Amino acid sequence: MPYTIRPFVESDAEALAALTLSAIRAIGALRYSQVQIDAWAARHPGPERFIARAAKGDRIYVAVDTTDSPVAYSLLELCDDASGHLDMLYCHPNHSGKGLADQLLAAAEVSARKDAITRLFTEASELARPAFERAGYSTQHRRDFEIEGVAIHNHAMEKCLN
Repeated sequence: MPYTIRPFVESDAEALAALTLSAIRAIGALRYSQVQIDAWAARHPGPERFIARAAKGDRIYVAVDTTDSPVAYSLLELCDDASGHLDMLYCHPNHSGKGLADQLLAAAEVSARKDAITRLFTEASELARPAFERAGYSTQHRRDFEIEGVAIHNHAMEKCLN
């Protein structure tokens, strides 16, 4: 199935919120416990958060199928110090493993370079880490933390764009 990467439009918000939860629940189960998945999913944004993030200038890149339905996305937050924070990278379980993460990370990097961003960073889950590694990010350290009292972890990663 061919996909297209395009900028976020407000009508994508519901689909992005739903696919985020689908990804956490279905794909998350490959590396995280059910208790961790439940805590992770509970803190995830509803549709209004995507609209607010786009309004404040964050760049959301959406992979859509042939019907223009969102199936994956990345969210790039531009920081004040010439860096960019890849805050979210999610793919609907029915569309994972098709190179969409690679395409979304590439789109975010092109945008960052146009804005003279010199460093990208993220906190990648166990599931997203391989995609970030393929895109040239290096792991800085494992981050162990809690969400609502539930221990979970991810990986601080970065990529210099010089």
